[in-house]
Amino acid sequence: MSLPATTRRQFLHRAGALAASAALLPRQPVAGAQPRTHPAADSGELGFEPAVDLVARLRRKEIGSEELTRYFIGRIERYDEKLNAVVVRDFERALEAARTADTALARGESLGPLHGLPMTIKESFDIVGLPTTWGRPDAAKSVARADAVVVERFARAGAHFLGKTNVPRDLADFQSYNEVYGTTRNPWDPARTPGGSSGGSAVALAAGMTGLESGSDIGGSIRNPAHYCGVYGHKPTLGIVPTRGHQPPGAPALAQDPDLAVVGPLARSAQDLALALEVLAGPDVLRSPGWRLELPPPRMTSVSALRVALWPDDPTAPVATEIADRVAEFGQRLSGLGAKVSDSARPAFSGRQSHDLYLPLLGATMAGPGAELPFGQWVALNGRRTRLRMQWQEFFRDWDVLICPITTTAAFPLDEGPRESRTLEVDGEERSYFEQIFWAGLATLSYLPSTVFPTGLSEQGLPIGLQAIGAELDDRTTIELARLVALELGGFTPPPGYGG
Repeated sequence: MSLPATTRRQFLHRAGALAASAALLPRQPVAGAQPRTHPAADSGELGFEPAVDLVARLRRKEIGSEELTRYFIGRIERYDEKLNAVVVRDFERALEAARTADTALARGESLGPLHGLPMTIKESFDIVGLPTTWGRPDAAKSVARADAVVVERFARAGAHFLGKTNVPRDLADFQSYNEVYGTTRNPWDPARTPGGSSGGSAVALAAGMTGLESGSDIGGSIRNPAHYCGVYGHKPTLGIVPTRGHQPPGAPALAQDPDLAVVGPLARSAQDLALALEVLAGPDVLRSPGWRLELPPPRMTSVSALRVALWPDDPTAPVATEIADRVAEFGQRLSGLGAKVSDSARPAFSGRQSHDLYLPLLGATMAGPGAELPFGQWVALNGRRTRLRMQWQEFFRDWDVLICPITTTAAFPLDEGPRESRTLEVDGEERSYFEQIFWAGLATLSYLPSTVFPTGLSEQGLPIGLQAIGAELDDRTTIELARLVALELGGFTPPPGYGG
């Protein structure tokens, strides 16, 4: 999710239109795509299993990769007509890759930690032979000529791709609709947003149509869809997962990551996030000759060892009472399990100070030609940001994680009206639509990792996720918190109506 006035494609210089024609597969059923009768298939259980469990089944030969791939294809064909999440489909190549995985396993060979896993990925990642449009009609016939680094790493780990999932135009909204692919809907309530810009990613996971996903995040684009759809999402520390191959169509692939922007996984469990991060994290081509990544282990091994600070609300972007209450209730539950919990501990700056610094730096990253921030101003802002980073570091000497909302409400009704006139109702009060980006910016501004995890439903029966923010490079700590919390308090819950 990003501010509406500027776009990534304006920030990046165009390299000329790609010459190849689009390879979007038609939305007809693949011949023979109905899954065989696996013991869990009739109930939809397989569709909601974590990726780690699906891979374990594949390794034990309880199910074949081709069978599992056909199973997910069947679920897409059954459920996606009303959800519109998997908008680019590559079923034939997925089945071919699945057969390769099955043949390798029959020979006793492993393709990697994700051997034979069918997955989808956000439309904005390049996959050779498939369109990358970012929801722009002028790019509807563009076709990627090289795989994104993230795509390469998933494939090298043994996964294969069923297709790509929907986004808002230019990845710039808390919803996921565009003129190329239409509107994606929340499986908990099709009249509501699934989030954006990785909205299709979160929907595909929540509805059991994929094994794993990956999105991108500069203003909550991984995290708010995870919250709205009741799944898990991780925004990594800036720079640990390469973004090359995630740029607007026609723009040059950058070997250096842009400021603020990251790519990272979405999943149905924290274990899946941890596994995906192990697959994805590491240097890209410019740093690989001498730079190595060694993330520290989680700070804790049990809930009782946790040191947790709570930030339930802020006047800069007031949240719905039930979300603020969920943060407080979550803290009480952790305290009851032996954790050290504070609702007053804060880094040594205000929310307003953070937000006022985040917005111009976000604008600078997103700015188009003629609207860029002068370099001297950027240097001054970056200096102020460095002071905040040091204040966060000091804060995390005493606290393992900070728990706060990722946005101000549960999933809101779809609104495709003019962005400048949109508002968001928070406890009966009309608030600025883009005000909610404050909560994403707390972690984004200072390059911090943040993991969103489900905490149950709202009074209206909609998911509520919270974000755990950690110190720079403490990605394993925020993911481990999400894992420990699920063991004690429960994790992903499927939306009703997708069991068969």
